[in-house]
Amino acid sequence: MRLTFFNDWTFGAIKGDRIVDLTGPTSHFTVIRPHDRLEAVITHWDQVRGDLEAFVASHDGVPLDGVQLRAPVPSPGRVVCMAGNYMESGTIPGPYEIDAFLKSPSSLIGHGETVVLPDAPAEVFHHEAELGVVIGKTADHVKAEDALDHVFGYLNFMDVSARGISPNGNNSFWWQKSWDTFGPIGPAIVTKDEVPDAQALAVRLWDNGDLRHDFDTSDMARKVPQVIEVFSNLMRLEPGDLLATGTNHLGLGPMQDGDEVTLEIGNLGRLTVNVKDTVSPPRSWVRETVAQAQARGG
Repeated sequence: MRLTFFNDWTFGAIKGDRIVDLTGPTSHFTVIRPHDRLEAVITHWDQVRGDLEAFVASHDGVPLDGVQLRAPVPSPGRVVCMAGNYMESGTIPGPYEIDAFLKSPSSLIGHGETVVLPDAPAEVFHHEAELGVVIGKTADHVKAEDALDHVFGYLNFMDVSARGISPNGNNSFWWQKSWDTFGPIGPAIVTKDEVPDAQALAVRLWDNGDLRHDFDTSDMARKVPQVIEVFSNLMRLEPGDLLATGTNHLGLGPMQDGDEVTLEIGNLGRLTVNVKDTVSPPRSWVRETVAQAQARGG
């Protein structure tokens, strides 16, 4: 299934080019926040899956292009992200040392929404194309060989970064990563039964139609099970938590005012966001990727 939220945080399932409202068949759950409904569905998935699949199959829903999609994971307890987890298409001799960071849940936005570039002294704002993993059951000191049992599904994750803000001379993930709107995800959570192999997914990102990221999840230095092992040995992961598995840095490029940025990973659908600068006149950068800059000696 492809689960998400739309309009005024209505819970639904994408069905081709339509979306089916799942409020009715999930109304027995106690819900205060939208995320409560998602967390309840994930926690009780084995019990509710059949009913939800039957409901979606028997209802037409409404056209997808007539609704506003929201972040499919609205407010997870944790957004944990790998820092440098690709072999960079064979351009580095070995995996980076393990490093990671927490990203603010308030950074998350959905398909069709807008990344807002803050009035901050960044050298550039970068897009990073990443495979996102949604946790399906509590993971505490999980071994890699058991890790996929704790996965609920996958989604497109666009990690936006403000580069070059270094208070007190420190390279700060906090200043780079956690601005509001810096975590586009979606358009939906694709349940893991629809993703046979998370390490065989093509990752592509376009900025105004210009292909920038073009790599494969097979290039991960530490695969999804290892990422879960690393994270769950540092902190307990709960249903609905969101993990980002890193990116191939060669495709990083600037995001600037007026851009339309689209990310597509395997069969997870397309996530498209717009970009707006809060500074007037808007800032601009050379439109090239890290790989292109390296090729010209930059």
